[in-house]
Amino acid sequence: MLLCGAPAASAQASETGSLTRDSGLFTLEYQTVKVPGDRPIDFFGAHAYHRLTDSLYAGAGFYAPLAKGEYGGFIAADLGVHLRHRLGGRVYGVAGLSAGGGGGGRDVEHSKRLSGSGGFGKGYAGLSYDFGAFTAGATVSRMKFRNALIDSTQLNLLVEVPFTYLTGPYGAQGQRLSPADDAVAAREMGETMLTLSLDNYAQQSPRGSNRSTIRLADLQYAHFFAPDSYWFASLGMGYAGLPLYNQLLGGVGQRVRLTPQWSLYGQLGLGSGGYAPDVVDTRAGLLVYPRVAAEVALTRDLGLALTAGAMVAPTGSARNLTYGLSLTRHLRAGQGSDASGPAVYQGLRLSVLHQTDFNLRYREVRRPAVQMLGLQLDVPLGPRAYLPLQASGAYNAYLGYPGYAEILGGLGLQTLAAPGDRWQAYAQGLVGANVHGRTAKVSAGLRWLLDERLAVNAGVGRVSARSSSGGRFEADNVSLGLDYRFSVPAR
Repeated sequence: MLLCGAPAASAQASETGSLTRDSGLFTLEYQTVKVPGDRPIDFFGAHAYHRLTDSLYAGAGFYAPLAKGEYGGFIAADLGVHLRHRLGGRVYGVAGLSAGGGGGGRDVEHSKRLSGSGGFGKGYAGLSYDFGAFTAGATVSRMKFRNALIDSTQLNLLVEVPFTYLTGPYGAQGQRLSPADDAVAAREMGETMLTLSLDNYAQQSPRGSNRSTIRLADLQYAHFFAPDSYWFASLGMGYAGLPLYNQLLGGVGQRVRLTPQWSLYGQLGLGSGGYAPDVVDTRAGLLVYPRVAAEVALTRDLGLALTAGAMVAPTGSARNLTYGLSLTRHLRAGQGSDASGPAVYQGLRLSVLHQTDFNLRYREVRRPAVQMLGLQLDVPLGPRAYLPLQASGAYNAYLGYPGYAEILGGLGLQTLAAPGDRWQAYAQGLVGANVHGRTAKVSAGLRWLLDERLAVNAGVGRVSARSSSGGRFEADNVSLGLDYRFSVPAR
């Protein structure tokens, strides 16, 4: 999404035409969770919510440890609702419920005791105070993993940052904005970057059992708050060397334009990640990642870059030199020096999915089904083709352990949906990683178009992977999802 700097407001149609002003909420959380018979684990949480009513929001987010214990590599994701209601003056009452999956621990066996099957629920309630651009407060929260040591009630610190963004009809993708709408978009919206990177971590004197170069795919969202300064958030996951090594990062960056074709980027990321600390020693999980990139413009909106950096774990011994390749899609809405005429609508489709991998076999042995919650972002490449990016995590155990996940991207094809049509067929092929390594998935299904914004989709497919030791993973897949369809202005 392209973010605006204006304060959050109720969703309303712009007086200028097709643009609609929607609103949402970013939340940042921190809590220390008691672990019976062991050190506590501290969770940093980050969520993005879309406003449904004046007080109710729905969204998704992640939790990861930072500085306590030896839980590096623990990661959890959830879907939930957040209630935020003004009680009087600057004081808000806040509450929420969520459910999701994840896991981790000091080692693989410890992860079963710490996070059980991987499924968890969380509830919280408390107060926050409005400081203008953000609200801050505290809640009492309860987090419980099923059949696990994590089952605790604690204080949760909370920061809420409201935001607004401009959207248009999904069916208007590719069309130019009206002059009045174009002026609003140019005034309120800036540049956004979506970057897919293939990164390589060359471990320096590793102390964990894994000494391989870790190869991972990283998806980064960045938004410019000044002409050449931006903030970013990224999710990375290993596909070779150490499948499902994971990291969550956020930070700031700076661009230096050398020529119209060449730009340099420098950014500093802070976050959490790793694997079991006996495999990769990030210990508590805290990561610091400075990185530079040299980008050449392939087209006005597409850039290819070489990257290099250093990933360190301050509380552990992990030290990595990194190098990689990244592909960036630039979405611009403002009237910059490189603007090329009026903005057009860029269609996006965000889906919340429930997926089941069944008839599952690993090493020719039948295994129980895996139940997953996931998100998929579809970026249209034309009326019949789109780029799907999908991430899913299990809320039950796989091979007796928590933390099964899939991260995939590929190509999708769909039938044309004219105004008034209610059904749309689709098929997609994706590649990426699961816990065993490189993964391929094909699926097909139908989409029931409820209205301009919402649709329901159902699909069936097949997923397969092969571990580095030669073990083969195969499963049939069925999914049911809810689509949110919208367009954003882009030049």
